[in-house]
Amino acid sequence: MLLVAVGRMPFTEGLGLEGTKIKVEKGFIKVNEFQQTDEKNVYAIGDVVPTPLLAHLASKEGIVAVEHLAGKNPRPINLRLVPNCTYCDPEVASVGLTEAKAKEAGYDVKVGKFPFSASGKARILGEEEGFVKIVAEKKYDEILGVHIIGPHATELIAEACVAMQLESTAEELGNTMHAHPTVSEAVMEAAEGVHDKTIHI
Repeated sequence: MLLVAVGRMPFTEGLGLEGTKIKVEKGFIKVNEFQQTDEKNVYAIGDVVPTPLLAHLASKEGIVAVEHLAGKNPRPINLRLVPNCTYCDPEVASVGLTEAKAKEAGYDVKVGKFPFSASGKARILGEEEGFVKIVAEKKYDEILGVHIIGPHATELIAEACVAMQLESTAEELGNTMHAHPTVSEAVMEAAEGVHDKTIHI
């Protein structure tokens, strides 16, 4: 089965923005890194701003806006670390750059890939379709992106988000002990694969 969706668009008409300093471009409200508009004390988050239209991102944008409004010192959101999840069968999840986008951005990349067909837990679950792919930068071994298709992909992507938030290297992720048998081992094996160290295929 295939679902075709036309996507979503911002709903900013009729909000009374006329006569304010708030700028709207292509239907989206322009904001800075703290979600501030050009109108003093007016913030915007979620589907009306030009960021990915995802509930978890909108929630984080709301937190940044409220903390900034309250005089705290929130860290701006790194849009490269926003996880994307598709709740289908098999599940699909990704964070960061694809191999093609990393190359396009000028990175010298190395890739590790591990199939769920070689995962003991995936075989136990009867969900062997898919793989984990890790895109890393060659010089410093920084993890640039992680892409997962397969069992529990939308849960496993959190590990990749944490690793990238902490600026982990593929080597560090590959050296991190994972419980056996779990589907999360596929993340470790893919990280090992960046350095051609995968042994369970």
